[in-house]
Amino acid sequence: MTHKEQLAAIKAFSFKKMSNDATGHNFDHIQRVIKTAQRILKDEPADATITLAAAYLHDVADDKLVSDPATLEQEIRDFLQNIDFTEEQINEILYITHNLSFSKSLSANPPKLSLAGQIVQDADRLDAIGAIGITRAIYYGGANSETIYDPNIQPRKSMNKAEYRNLDNETIINHFYEKLLKLTAMMNTPTAKKIAEQRHQYMLDFLDEFKAEWDAKK
Repeated sequence: MTHKEQLAAIKAFSFKKMSNDATGHNFDHIQRVIKTAQRILKDEPADATITLAAAYLHDVADDKLVSDPATLEQEIRDFLQNIDFTEEQINEILYITHNLSFSKSLSANPPKLSLAGQIVQDADRLDAIGAIGITRAIYYGGANSETIYDPNIQPRKSMNKAEYRNLDNETIINHFYEKLLKLTAMMNTPTAKKIAEQRHQYMLDFLDEFKAEWDAKK
């Protein structure tokens, strides 16, 4: 198989797995991550096949979205073997998809990603901020029955992964302070850092407007 044929097969596999997602991680999200990864690849000397394969697959076995991520990771491994990826390539792709999430950064020793992994991570994080990020945060919060806002519930600090994933007292607005506003400073590549600046400011402006309207000051 050529690299083009491999990526076409991975795209179809990803579409089949993600097209019915109702949390903001559907195939529209995947396609935006792909486009952003391609934009970053113009300035970074990473392996494009590894980068784009990981971008297509990065949410398929995400443990916040599926109940049995280990089984899905094995399914990804078997699929990649069947379309002629080497064991070394498969291991790198799965390492990226397994370790790029924000929750992994909350551990004492966050995993270190290759340049390909850093690009996918940046592309994924860029889709979590700005106008799209605001929309996805609200969409995800609604899917998980989160409160929109409660000024008496303060944003959580110094969370581990289990605490971060516990949504019992989470609010959609607090999610901006607990994660989204932190992402700009966490970007890896110069291209992503530049894109993030404007999107970050857009979120700050949104929060100012939201709170003013919440308090009926505007």
